[in-house]
Formats: sequence, C-alpha cells, structure tokens
Amino acid sequence: MDVIVVMKAAASDDDVARVADRITELGLVPHPSKGEFRTIVGAIGEKTPQTREQLEQLPGVDEVMVISQPYKLASREFHEADTILDVKGIRIGGSHVNIIAGPCAIESREVLFGVGRAVKEAGASILRGGAYKPRSSPYSFQGRGREGLVLLKEAGEELNMPTITEVTDPRDVDTVCEFADILQIGSRNMQNFNLLLEVGKTDKPVFIKRGYAASTTELLMSAEYVLSQGNHRVILCERGIRTFGDDVRFTLDVSAIPVLQERTHLPVFFDPSHAAGKRDLVPPLALAGIAAGAHGAIVEVHSSPDRALCDGPQAVLPENFARLMKQMSAIAEIVGHRITPWGREEDRARRRVVGGWGG
Repeated sequence: MDVIVVMKAAASDDDVARVADRITELGLVPHPSKGEFRTIVGAIGEKTPQTREQLEQLPGVDEVMVISQPYKLASREFHEADTILDVKGIRIGGSHVNIIAGPCAIESREVLFGVGRAVKEAGASILRGGAYKPRSSPYSFQGRGREGLVLLKEAGEELNMPTITEVTDPRDVDTVCEFADILQIGSRNMQNFNLLLEVGKTDKPVFIKRGYAASTTELLMSAEYVLSQGNHRVILCERGIRTFGDDVRFTLDVSAIPVLQERTHLPVFFDPSHAAGKRDLVPPLALAGIAAGAHGAIVEVHSSPDRALCDGPQAVLPENFARLMKQMSAIAEIVGHRITPWGREEDRARRRVVGGWGG
C-alpha cells in the first residue's frame, strides 16, 4: 500500500523538501500537498517494509499513514479538506456553487455569443461549447473543430467568462489548451487512459464526466490518472448512468454526489441535461443535484433548440434557464452553499488563488 507522510505543524520548507528527496531516493514518487493547518507528502509506488520506518525518522515528520484506497491522490485520506480551484477568479469547490452553461455544440457566432450573453446575465459563471463532438453515428454533426475553438475563445474574452470544451484526442490537447480554460473529458472517454495521461501533463483544470456504465470508484481511478501526472486541478461530474429505466435518456445518480464527496476532496458537479434528454426534466433534476450538495452543474442552453445541430431536445431556452438559476440559488442557500455569478465586484475582491491543492 502507498503511504502519506504527515508533517508537523512547525515543519519547515526544508523539512518538506528533505522528505520529498528521500521519497525519490526510495524509488517512489512524492506528491506534496500544503493545507491550511498541515503539509502532507504522498509516497506513491512500490515500497519495501522498511520504507515507513525510514520516513518516520526524518526531521519534521509527525507520522506516516497507509492509504488504503486504490485511488491515492484523489482520496480524502491523502487530502482531507475540500480542494478549491481558482479559474480566472472563479472559485470552484467547498461552499461555492458554479453553473456552467451554453450550447452543446459551437454552431455559429450568433448562437454562441447570444446564448453566452443570456447565461451570464442569468448568473452562470462558466461558458460551455463543444468544438469536437464525438457522436454515436459517424453521420451526425461532429463539431467545427479549430474554427469552433476560435469562436469560444473570442466569446470568453468578450463576455469575461472562463470557458470549457471537450477534448477527445490526445493529439488535440495542445490545441484545445491554447483556446479553452477548462478541458472536458466526456463520458465516452472517461477510461481513455492515454488521453487522461496527456491532459494530466497540462496545467489546465480537467472536468471528467462519469461513464454511463462506470462505478464511482472507476471515475475516481480516472481522476487518479490525471493527478498522477502532476495536474491536481480535477473536477468530477455525474452525468447519468444506464439503468433498466427508459423514461429518460440516462438515470441521474443523485446519490453519487454525496458518495463522491465523502470519498474525495475533488469538486463534484453533475449534468442534468444529458441525464434527462428532455428539456422539461432538466429543471427538477438540476434542483435535485443542488439539493444533494453538488459544487455545480453543467446545463445546455440554446436559443432555438428546434434548429440545434446537437442535442436540441435537452437544451433549455434562455428565459427558462434564468428562472432555473433563481431556483438553484435558493436551494443552494438552504444547503449552506452559494451560487456566485461572475462579475460581482465585491465577490471578485474576496476571491484569491489558493496554492497547491487548494483549501
């Protein structure tokens, strides 16, 4: 089993560096994490029975503990406090609730900018839009690729909103990083391990959607692939799983939200749009996810769903999204969270970048 080295409160930076160096000498990979009250260093890899004893003797070390979960860096054992990410001033995780919204696919400048303005006005803090669209049918609209990425970056800059888009191929990671603020890993690619390793080498936040036949443990193991490469900015997303029910596109596993939050320090979002498959069902599912304590939701919004090139039936109209935002804000307050729209100066003044894993 892997271990974590818990440093004493008075341990110096030199003490932490010495522990990390010793872990490397032992053939393990060190993963430091500086929290508000303590610093810990994960030691990941094959070790001998003497490893724990040798690490315990180093200056500044309080104790060495075994990590029992198969996912090491994603576990609460490794990092007890909630990780809070900062993306262009937006704080994600902890008591913060952020709503990602926009069209499923980037179809045109008119649709993207129009919907973007509407969702920002309603209180969404992050703009979504797909440039690469993996579809079940090879004949369906596959996205506009680089052209779409250019439009997404322009929209994000004009609206002053962080952006998120899906990356589907390891060869496209560098290109997508050039234009988007958050990299989305879709449900079909949740276990595309080469892709996970590649995004793990970037400094961009990675938003991983749960596969529709994957367990929560498998989702956490996918996050572990990203974390293992040094990218600690990971967000998880429950997006619905395949069950015996056929009334909805997928079954939103609301229970996965508190289950994941108990087992991991990473922020947990959910996707009511892909789970529902029908726009009339999106609001009740969205409210259920917020009530369950999620750190945010990703919602598809379109000004003319009947003309959408991708997933029109599940896209919410802008005016209905504005109404839903008010309802989600009310529910968030009840469960002790708060939806903070982007752009409020008093809120932006309070935001700060948290180093390392966040706090």
